[in-house]
Amino acid sequence: MKKRHLALVAAFLATTIYGINHTIAKEVMPIYIGSFGFIMLRLLGATALFWIISLFTPKEKVERKDFITIFFAAIFGVCINMLAFFRGLELSTPINSGVIITLSPVIVLILSYLFLKEKITFLKLSGILIGFSGVLFLIFNSSKTGINAPNIPVGNSLFLLNASAYAGYLVIIKPLAKKYNVFTLMKWTFLFGLILSAPLTYNQFNAVEWNTLPWFAIWRMAYVVIGTTFLTYLLNIYALKTLSPTTVGSFIYLQPIITIIFALIIGSDVLDFTKVLACLLVFIGVYMVSRKN
Repeated sequence: MKKRHLALVAAFLATTIYGINHTIAKEVMPIYIGSFGFIMLRLLGATALFWIISLFTPKEKVERKDFITIFFAAIFGVCINMLAFFRGLELSTPINSGVIITLSPVIVLILSYLFLKEKITFLKLSGILIGFSGVLFLIFNSSKTGINAPNIPVGNSLFLLNASAYAGYLVIIKPLAKKYNVFTLMKWTFLFGLILSAPLTYNQFNAVEWNTLPWFAIWRMAYVVIGTTFLTYLLNIYALKTLSPTTVGSFIYLQPIITIIFALIIGSDVLDFTKVLACLLVFIGVYMVSRKN
């Protein structure tokens, strides 16, 4: 299989794992663990895995100037991204998160224009406005509360912050993805993320009654740590070695479909007119942005 094909498969697998995660993670918060405590669990587990595996990979020395880039990648890709997503998921619903996250490729395009001087055409600008209108429609027209969703508008706003942070992470990390081994890059990114987020996440993590957790919660937590955190970041960095940030980001378009199907199958969310219309507007927007001139 060609290198590009492997990269595409990696990006698809990462998106599938993350699409299911919207529902898996939602079902244990905040009953068994708070959103911020979940972040510390994710970071502890994934950081340990990356450092252990790196012991068996070729040793690489990271240049001092690149640590600054890794530091900012950790802020956007680990701290803001994870904290906003899990807090938003605690307040809103899985389908809402699956719809709003599709804005990441659009934000990647905006950041590429600002920092990489990539041209934005009228078609792409129109797509950006339509995509954002779909998200704003979802935020302002959703029910204020729902089943296990105490503040949906605030949660949806946090999903928007999550999408923006993830887009920034893809743009920041891309140059280093070609320069360093996947495990070298991830072990430092997650270590920085763990240290930076610890003041916000430790109290909820420490409050978890670990000895009384049911198997229902344990396997879902393991899925989030090993699948959603370790494997998705690993697969996306592998994909970025060959593909552009825009191409990797475009796989996010599949997340709402995966999230909606899985959430409806297990009955953790419902589909209504507001979500359908918002999803349609976002899809139209991202289609316009992704089209070639």
